[in-house]
Amino acid sequence: MPITNPQSNTRIDEIADQIYRISTPIPPNPELPTGFSFNQFLVVDDEPLLFHTGMRALFPLVRESLATVIPVERLAWIAYSHAEADESGALAGWLAAAPRARAVCSRISAMVGNADVVELPPERVPRALADGEVLPLGRHSVRWHDTPHLPHGWDAGLLTEITTRTLFCGDLFTQPGADHPPVTEHDILGPSETMRAGGMDYFANPAHAATQITQLAATEPALLACMHGAAYRGDGAAALRELARVLVRKAKD
Repeated sequence: MPITNPQSNTRIDEIADQIYRISTPIPPNPELPTGFSFNQFLVVDDEPLLFHTGMRALFPLVRESLATVIPVERLAWIAYSHAEADESGALAGWLAAAPRARAVCSRISAMVGNADVVELPPERVPRALADGEVLPLGRHSVRWHDTPHLPHGWDAGLLTEITTRTLFCGDLFTQPGADHPPVTEHDILGPSETMRAGGMDYFANPAHAATQITQLAATEPALLACMHGAAYRGDGAAALRELARVLVRKAKD
């Protein structure tokens, strides 16, 4: 089992061609009695990209894990969905550890967010991607999707790796629990909805979110790389459309 830190049980697994999931389980606690997990994703290529920075407290564990695959200094891009501790909290740490890396984010985030997180020279200012813009990495390329307020955050956006049809879907399908396989072919919507029903409803605008999710489904993802829980391999479009239907129903209640 590819555990990189036996104390925390942080692990790294290849979930698609040269795409790795780094996962740190969080034991049960009063706020999360079932436990939880935080995942980051590494695309290894000529210009390696990390999606999600993790929180500052997790930075040493994630850095240690990533370094088992490539030298941290090789990172070219540090991408994140929106400004939030687990999404972008360790951005300054990664930029310091990878001297040639630049942040990748939405134009809104570049405008209102990360300029105040860390001072950077002009050649390292964030790469702000427009909706639909493609960033080549080498053999892989990623496409940016503007997703404002999906599931929360004005500056939010998601990435698709085009060759493998991997959708880095952030907080969509957030699954409770600390013990997850790297990849599953079983239902991930049910556990996610159970968590939301228990008082963790993280969707800012369910009706609007449903429209955006339906648009994401049109990319026909083969792998949903979830930030919390297992990645899902299968008919990602069907899973997204079902999530959209659930949100429409809830918006009408």
